[in-house]
Amino acid sequence: MTKFIFCTLLGWKIFGEIRPVNKCVIIVAPHTHWLDFFVALPVRRILNLEINFIGKKELFFFPLNYLLKYLGGSAVYRNSKSKTVDLIADKFNDKKNYRLALSPEGTRKKVDKWKTGFYYIAKKANVPIVSVSIDAKKKEVIFSKPFYPTDNIDKDFAHLKKFYRGVVGIITKNS
Repeated sequence: MTKFIFCTLLGWKIFGEIRPVNKCVIIVAPHTHWLDFFVALPVRRILNLEINFIGKKELFFFPLNYLLKYLGGSAVYRNSKSKTVDLIADKFNDKKNYRLALSPEGTRKKVDKWKTGFYYIAKKANVPIVSVSIDAKKKEVIFSKPFYPTDNIDKDFAHLKKFYRGVVGIITKNS
């Protein structure tokens, strides 16, 4: 039913390396609108994948926090001096299957630079990064092949960003 509504009635298509590995960091971009979440939910359901996500703590307020946690969400305290990368990377050790989705931009606004947390989480947990683009203009969700980060963040970011060239988010000016 979800696939019929999402793909047939709404016209979305899903392409690429659709069966990501059991453990990975999934970066979803461009993140330009809160509606991106409601594109990702049916994709997760159609592919029958358990995918967790993190979001800023401000999203996890009563009663929405119960729904977000039920859907696999965890709050992140972005201004905290805690070892957020270490804490999140440790979750990969505790589970047989753990896929963590997040936005490399760290916001819905247009940014010149991606945040680096996802990269260091993947490195510390020794898991690949799977890029996922949500192209609102073409109504396409595309999964990349898994990519293991090297020790050259600049080269790796250039490789990862190439995947998103030409992708248009829901809010075009923020793409």
